[in-house]
Amino acid sequence: MNYRSNQSIITQFAFFGFLLGLIFPILAIVIELLTKEMAFTFGNISIAYADNPILWIINLAPFVIAATGYFVGRQFAGKARELESAADNEKVKAEKILSFTERLAQGEIDVDYNIDAEKEVDDEIGNSLIRLRDHLKRSKEEEETRKKEDYQRSWVNEGLAKFGDIVRQNNDSLQDLSYNIISNLVDYLDAKQGGVFLINDEDPEDKHFELAACYAYNRKKFLEKRIEWEEGLIGACALEQEPIYLLDIPEEHVTITSGLGETKPTSLLIVPLKINEEIHGVMEIASLKEFEKYQIDFVEKLAETIASVISSAKVNLHTAKLLEESQEKEKKLREQEDEMRKNLEELNIAKEEAARQGEMLTNFTNAVNHTLVRAEYDTSGKLLYANTRFLNKLGYSSNKEVEGKHISIFIHKKDKDWFFKIWDELAKGGKHFEGDMKHVTKQGHDFWSMATYTCVRNPDGSIEKILFLGIDITEQKKQNLDFEGQIDALNMSNLKASFNPEGYFIEANQSFLNTLGLKLGDINEQTIIGLLRDENQRNLKNAWKNILKGIPFECQLQYITASNDKKWLHGTFTAVKDMYGEVSKIIYLANDITERKIMELENQKQTEQLRKQEEQLLEQQEQIKKQHEEFKKQTEKHIKDIETVKERNEKTLEGALDAIITINHNEEVELFNKAAEELWKIDRKEILGKNVKKILPPPHNKAKNGEIIKYLQSPDNDLIGKRTEVNIVDSKGEEIPVLLTLSGVKVGDKYTYTAFIQNISVELF
Repeated sequence: MNYRSNQSIITQFAFFGFLLGLIFPILAIVIELLTKEMAFTFGNISIAYADNPILWIINLAPFVIAATGYFVGRQFAGKARELESAADNEKVKAEKILSFTERLAQGEIDVDYNIDAEKEVDDEIGNSLIRLRDHLKRSKEEEETRKKEDYQRSWVNEGLAKFGDIVRQNNDSLQDLSYNIISNLVDYLDAKQGGVFLINDEDPEDKHFELAACYAYNRKKFLEKRIEWEEGLIGACALEQEPIYLLDIPEEHVTITSGLGETKPTSLLIVPLKINEEIHGVMEIASLKEFEKYQIDFVEKLAETIASVISSAKVNLHTAKLLEESQEKEKKLREQEDEMRKNLEELNIAKEEAARQGEMLTNFTNAVNHTLVRAEYDTSGKLLYANTRFLNKLGYSSNKEVEGKHISIFIHKKDKDWFFKIWDELAKGGKHFEGDMKHVTKQGHDFWSMATYTCVRNPDGSIEKILFLGIDITEQKKQNLDFEGQIDALNMSNLKASFNPEGYFIEANQSFLNTLGLKLGDINEQTIIGLLRDENQRNLKNAWKNILKGIPFECQLQYITASNDKKWLHGTFTAVKDMYGEVSKIIYLANDITERKIMELENQKQTEQLRKQEEQLLEQQEQIKKQHEEFKKQTEKHIKDIETVKERNEKTLEGALDAIITINHNEEVELFNKAAEELWKIDRKEILGKNVKKILPPPHNKAKNGEIIKYLQSPDNDLIGKRTEVNIVDSKGEEIPVLLTLSGVKVGDKYTYTAFIQNISVELF
């Protein structure tokens, strides 16, 4: 309740008290007059007051009661203010409670409820709400703890069951068992890499660990690694027979103490494979995040199961090995007994085998002649024999054409230097030659073959002859050469780079390196994403999965060069698959669009500026529009005046006795009056709008377009402002002497010339 409301209540109490107090003086006068049986007149009232002074005291009653009402009103207003303040406090408190309960209902169990320290004892509802909030918070924390514990127990039980199946199904081979365990364990723990190191104690003097299986980044790794007994973390774990768990591993410890090579993990868990206090190996797991306690406990439990299976597998393998050795010895004894018997049989078979081998050699030779290009040369290079395919491929009809010919007739002159170096080595018994070889046919064409030149030796080791065998690859070679040319052209015209499926550089051409200011050594262990920043990195990361699925990705990306400059490339990422349909590499072909992109960005800025200017122009347009309307009215009036003057001038010139002709800057006739028609004996319709050369005499009528107006504008023009006698030729070919006066007018950058022509023959006649 505000101050004015309080004053209004106090005033009302005082006013009604005053009205109530008036009743007492009036009632006293009435009683006094009735008692004395006096009439109600002002005179009798004066007499009553004179006779009874108490009436004067009673007259003070309105003021006394009004004062009483004033004080009662003040008390009432004060109580009203207290009640209203209490109501406001209760309203604020109710809104505060409502807001608190609504946020609790929405799950905000951390919401605060502030209690006035002075009223903390009386605010039972607030204290109850705080207790309710704390109870809900404890309940939620207990529920989350319970769920977490249930999840961990379930996770451990499922893991033990899963790996129990794995060890039961893969206990025939320690390598397979190790790989299946470590690969599934790395995935189950959401780690990045892991390895299993088994003890090799076959030689008691050379006891060491061998890497049985390695798994990293969803791929099987084939590594050979030996760790000496008691060496590094692997040896320490086996010696102490206790797990080792490391965080924040120093970089210098990676290759020294880790069994996984140059890995940089956040956490490293090394667990001994121990059963009955006997160590069978060590399992190492690396992750980019820390392991939970329940995960470490799970791995320790699993290690006992794995150790038990490895122990059993070793016993089984050792037993199988002893059995195999026993069987091998027994087999050797049987073989020795059979060998004596077979020797006799082999002597009888030898003759049959020799005959059969001779037949097989003949069949083999025939098969070679039907499938391969074959020729034989002596060591000097003379052809001794050529099969039919040789003759057909090199364009000869029979052996008579080639027998005794030197091999040089089949070799292109550009290839002779390197070929005869090889031939000289072959003639001396050197290493045979294998490779793509180009021969020249009888018709001069190229014949490409997958060729082999080899020496055929006599029993004494001397060179008998040199044999040539070849497979026709002419068409494939032409295609390969064409493809190589296309690839060279792409390398020259495009920026090219290739990457493995993880995005690391495989190679890049010089144009790519030069554009980004890189050297070939700079891209080792570098990724394409590492050359990008911010939004460009996110775009390529999001698209990389689709690229690996075989979907080409065309994009514009901004790169940061080695000198910290920005380069824009427009290109396409395309996956290349191997024979099994798996992505072997990613090819990136691109063009440098930096200048165009800079212009594009600059154009965007200019476009924005133009947009703002356009808005300003639109504002000015309204003003200009008003001015235009006014100017338009003035212009229309001015045009009418000009047209009137023009019409008057044209009528004046039309009625002139001398011929008048006007041409514009394009040499077109704009005015050809009546006198000009009579002088040239030609209708103006044939002249107006046409080139003035049509009415000029030779040789001026043969001038090129523009030469006449060029002459009129040049300093050599001496016709302006002078009367000059010249001859014209009318339409009938008659030559007429006339006096020519020429005037020129320039309006802006355009010239207009008017010729006034007087017929001299008429004046003289």
